[in-house]
Amino acid sequence: MANLSESLPERTFEYQSSLPSLPVPSLESSLSKYLDAVCPFASEEELKATADIVRRFQAGVGKELHQKLLQRGREKKNWLEEWWLDVAYLEVRIPSQLNVNFGGPAPYLEHCWPPEEGTQLQRTSINLWHTLQYWDLIRTERLHPQKAGKVPLDMDQFRMLFCTCRVPGVKKDTIRYYFKTESEGPCPSHVVVMCRGRIFTFDAICDGQILTAPEILRQLIYVKECCDGKPEGDGVAALTSEERTRWALAREHLINIDPHNNTILETIQSSLFVVSLDETKTYATPENYTNLTMQALTGNPTIRWGDKSYNSLSFADGTFGSTCDHAPYDAMVMVSLIWYLDQQIKVTGGKWKGSEAVRPIPRPEELVFTVDEKVQRDISLAKQKYFESTQDLQIVCYAFTAFGKVAIKQKKLHPDTFVQLAMQLAYYKLHKKPGSCYETAMTRKFYHGRTETMRPCTQEALNWCKTMTDPTCDVEAKRKAMLLAFNKHNKLMFEAQEGKGFDRHLLGLYLIAKEEGRPTPELFMDPLYARSGGGGNFVLSSSLVGYTTVIGAVAPMVHHGYGFFYRIRDDRIVVSVSEWKSCHETDAASLFNSFSSSLHEMLHLATTSQL
Repeated sequence: MANLSESLPERTFEYQSSLPSLPVPSLESSLSKYLDAVCPFASEEELKATADIVRRFQAGVGKELHQKLLQRGREKKNWLEEWWLDVAYLEVRIPSQLNVNFGGPAPYLEHCWPPEEGTQLQRTSINLWHTLQYWDLIRTERLHPQKAGKVPLDMDQFRMLFCTCRVPGVKKDTIRYYFKTESEGPCPSHVVVMCRGRIFTFDAICDGQILTAPEILRQLIYVKECCDGKPEGDGVAALTSEERTRWALAREHLINIDPHNNTILETIQSSLFVVSLDETKTYATPENYTNLTMQALTGNPTIRWGDKSYNSLSFADGTFGSTCDHAPYDAMVMVSLIWYLDQQIKVTGGKWKGSEAVRPIPRPEELVFTVDEKVQRDISLAKQKYFESTQDLQIVCYAFTAFGKVAIKQKKLHPDTFVQLAMQLAYYKLHKKPGSCYETAMTRKFYHGRTETMRPCTQEALNWCKTMTDPTCDVEAKRKAMLLAFNKHNKLMFEAQEGKGFDRHLLGLYLIAKEEGRPTPELFMDPLYARSGGGGNFVLSSSLVGYTTVIGAVAPMVHHGYGFFYRIRDDRIVVSVSEWKSCHETDAASLFNSFSSSLHEMLHLATTSQL
């Protein structure tokens, strides 16, 4: 019997109940890490003043708040979960479609699907078929649970990939989850297709079987024929790009005009995902993903539902992208899906290998909202504001092809740390000062764990940047400084992943004070708190998207900042950098160029110094 049970495949969610609770770090360790983190941004006097504030906090109000946080940690398996969802996402009022959502190119053009006219619907049908297979893997719990080495990671976020949608509220949004595994009961199985401002839906299952690619193709052709040569639809979807409270009010108005509008909203919210048939051409190449990334993040708002947990974007030249709401899950879920699709499409050479037979299936149904003049005004205002803000976002997404993971690992250096330090040096050379930086650290070893902040702009990294730009320093000094910076980064990243970072801990203390109606503790009012990145004020917002072909982008956290996202392959490093054009200090292309030369300098340093 023992052997039999060992040979059974692991089920997607089987480790959920045995994952450890998210720990609360000790107050002392968090505050000492915080003090260490503000050093690069402080003069001696400022540092002394901040050290005094930290001492008072630790002995006084901080101690009380920490005790309450420990109590919360005993009562909840994840003390942060609800707070994080509210503070980072649901209470935020700025438009999420440009400021919070993430998007990116799907990478199929690197092998069998280069841009090609006339392939859009054919390819979309195959892409959708594979996407439905992935949904089925999660629904039947056959998707392998992810692990770090042998340690199982939390898989809860995978429940939100399909049949999930954010719904705007006047003060705070909510997330509606309609997904169920097979053992939990029936799950919605319809897909929503948007084209030229119009909305259609069809069931992806017929007689218990997922539609084949030829069957999906027939549905897409029908939608396209309905829209071609006809005037555009009302484009109600554009409302999802509005400021959150305005969208909530517009949505209430829609429902008040006609209860049928609510039924349509429910159909969109509960759908598996949204497919956008976009008429844009992206002209993407494996060396330059700029247009494709730009289209994914800032494309036509009338054919994507910004609150949906997954919008699959299909462009006119047969390229693909994706965009989604960030609230229900982090980018690694989307990366897992797109990487799966990429591999499946590669294995089949992008061709459909199954039956060409098409069953008699019901045609897609068009979902037509009842709109009045007010709704039409709301839509046109939403579009206008959206296009104004998208004009301000600059993105460059290029491949650095001189070397990649293989060359870095040959030097016995960690590839992610290598890229992060190159980014620090690039920023320092460009702006002549250190840039407060956020790197995502994953805390999925813990129950419902999501992320912790790892701060790469350490004193060691700054010392090294100064050494690198000092003509009087020799190779030996540069090399020593680089290794110190590497070691510090690796240590901090390891601790953050073990639940021993300090940013989320400080947030928890801040929120307890807020919930109890206490005055904001002095620690959070200190200018150094924000200058070092606290409270979401990081000048560099960065993340390793992984070691696959998948890349994406998010807008910068602050107006004078950058978004910096990258994937590391054996022979290349692909980077997408975002910035706001209205800020004259920042320039995404210059940062990329500075980053490229920094990578070369670092590899040269590692080579000449025989690490």
